Amino acid sequence: MSNLLVTGGAGFIGANFVHYWLRKYPDDRVVVLDALTYAGNQASLAAVSQEPAFRFVHGDICDARLVTDLLQQEQIDTIVHFAAESHVDRSISGPGAFIQTNIVGTYTLLEAARGQWLGDSAPASHRFHHVSTDEVYGSLNLDDPAFSETTAYAPSSPYSASKASSDHLVRAYNHTYGLQVSTSNCSNNYGPYQFPEKLIPLMIVNALAGEALPVYGDGSNIRDWLHVEDHVRGIDLVVREGSVGETYNIGGNEEHANLDIVRTLCACIDDLFENNDELLKRFPNAPASSGKPAESLITMVQDRPGHDWRYAIDASRMRDELGFEPSYNFETGLRSTIDWMLANEDWWRAILDESYRDWIDNNYSKR
Repeated sequence: MSNLLVTGGAGFIGANFVHYWLRKYPDDRVVVLDALTYAGNQASLAAVSQEPAFRFVHGDICDARLVTDLLQQEQIDTIVHFAAESHVDRSISGPGAFIQTNIVGTYTLLEAARGQWLGDSAPASHRFHHVSTDEVYGSLNLDDPAFSETTAYAPSSPYSASKASSDHLVRAYNHTYGLQVSTSNCSNNYGPYQFPEKLIPLMIVNALAGEALPVYGDGSNIRDWLHVEDHVRGIDLVVREGSVGETYNIGGNEEHANLDIVRTLCACIDDLFENNDELLKRFPNAPASSGKPAESLITMVQDRPGHDWRYAIDASRMRDELGFEPSYNFETGLRSTIDWMLANEDWWRAILDESYRDWIDNNYSKR
């Protein structure tokens, strides 16, 4: 039996991880620590909120006393660290929160773990797993090899620079103090519970509402896409079987240009709406209601500053050492994500308040 502290567990990937872990390891205890900033949503944990093996704590990872108390009270032996500010656009307009949460917050957790796990009453084994991003590696040209675990860091936004700094801190605590750590760097995630400022849920919500589908620049920027269920399964493998002190890249082997992503999503939505009176009634502003394709909503908008052109993950180490292979291909994963959004309309409608809509309008201006 393990006692886990999951930071950022009310966020997109964190919530999916909590659901996965409690389902697969029902004898373990999971404590979630989340500050419930704009992207944290306690409703994402509603299905597990009454389980005796689960506890939710509303708090900040920068609160050293709170973190230390939780480690002591709950006899935590495993930290899975998701908590982070993660939206590049927000890091450009307000980098301070990214420095505080991603760097200072990670440092606070590491210090608390060092104090609890490397003292006289330390548990027999422990693990601090740090969840990071492929954006720390910078940008690739079309013919460049995919990012591997040995690729030099070259972050290009305040977000990716703050994550790169936290990666280095985690490794330093292993090298300097002997803290048992691991790190995973993932490609772009998508799936259930994703906050609708990110590309795929934003496009789904806007298409259903008949609103513009904003695509940066000429839409040629390329990302590797990883379904969140595959991601959390990969993290499980690294936490349980990965080597201490090592880094593992988790990718989906699905590189696609942003404009192609949006066009594929539009085609999926058109298919779902075809001859479906229920959907036409639920979403009367969707293009299908007036006989138009969803693609008619695509609107090219001004590119964001310093927009990295291509990310790609070489996940061969995960495959060769831990036997990891993605279970979702992109089209299947995208269709299941749209189905989830349609089945959970109350979840995302509760998020789309006026202040959030104002932020979207201010950050996706037309060209």
